Amino acid sequence: MFTGIIQSLGAVLEKRPVGGGMVFRIEAGFDLTEPQEGESIAVNGVCLTARDIQGRHFLADVSPESLSRTNLGGLAIGSKVNLERALRLADRLGGHLVSGHVDTQGRVEERRAAGDFTLFTFSLEQKLAKYVIEKGSITIDGVSLTVNSCAGSRFSVSIIPHTLAVTTLGGLKAGDQVNLEVDLIGKYVEKLLAAKDAGVAESRINPAFLAEHGFLR
Repeated sequence: MFTGIIQSLGAVLEKRPVGGGMVFRIEAGFDLTEPQEGESIAVNGVCLTARDIQGRHFLADVSPESLSRTNLGGLAIGSKVNLERALRLADRLGGHLVSGHVDTQGRVEERRAAGDFTLFTFSLEQKLAKYVIEKGSITIDGVSLTVNSCAGSRFSVSIIPHTLAVTTLGGLKAGDQVNLEVDLIGKYVEKLLAAKDAGVAESRINPAFLAEHGFLR
């Protein structure tokens, strides 16, 4: 799990096709202290497994599924990427709960200045628009943001100067593709309600069950 609070920009040093997918060598903008082979690192919001960690460099395998859903395949050597190491239980949850499982790519429809802020309008697949709500959370290229407004398959976000400066969002322009992860809590709620409406048996784990087994008093 991640928070959508970017730790640094990284850079793609190498990319090569392997078995239908790709392997990337990425340089992080921070020291990988206490590195663990196989740890999760979000790259532009995509949860990848880091291996062959050497200093600030690491390799990451990208599956065909991830290439089809994300903008990673379009990255070039030297491209900047947003990086975040996995959340620890003792960390502050500064953004929102982000799984690193990108739902789809969205498109920048408009970028305009709004005082000291920058207002972006994005579009996404209509089937996912129901998960985007005003003042709700959304992840764009790994960055946790608050939805200003939404209508149909479009939504807008207002981005502060600091976020533009320390993430790849500062370089976005109309027509660019971005990775989008909608709020996973909304998806779980929808799934549970759909199961109830379909007459699926309720879970046996309820207050009575917990009390019987000593979890509640």
